[in-house]
Amino acid sequence: MLRYPVRVLLCALLACGIAVPLNAASKGSAAKAAAPKEEAAFVGSATCEGCHESEYANFKKFAKKAHSDRSVKVMAKKLTPEEIKECYACHTTGYGKPGGFESYEKTPDLGHAGCEVCHGPGSAHVDSGGKKNLIKGRGCMNVKECETCHNPERVSNFRFKPMLFGGAH
Repeated sequence: MLRYPVRVLLCALLACGIAVPLNAASKGSAAKAAAPKEEAAFVGSATCEGCHESEYANFKKFAKKAHSDRSVKVMAKKLTPEEIKECYACHTTGYGKPGGFESYEKTPDLGHAGCEVCHGPGSAHVDSGGKKNLIKGRGCMNVKECETCHNPERVSNFRFKPMLFGGAH
């Protein structure tokens, strides 16, 4: 028995660019239609909305991460290309990783610090029909991972208040 309605799974799979045969969807086995991937890929926060509506709404409304691209775009004229790349590491999703953010033109859906920054690339989770063991950040997260971006040097340089649960959920 699938936990998520077939239409939600189909939307998520199609958003990932995964072709789903119509006969598989009509039998209620949309998750089986997607071939397992060797390595999870980034799917973008909007894909998460299909199953996690309230978390996504809170993220968009309350989390500064959801709009982290704005500060990079404002500062870009004053920075060197190397400095901008340093900004991308914390202000975008998956920068420097396979399938992650490349540019605002090529990968606009990954141009902010989205769900997958904390929860990891989401394709395996989506492809499985929502298996919880395929995402990280459930329960108590490892704070060391957060400190990659939320560290004392950045806190003092940019005067922001680090928030453990800044994802607003």
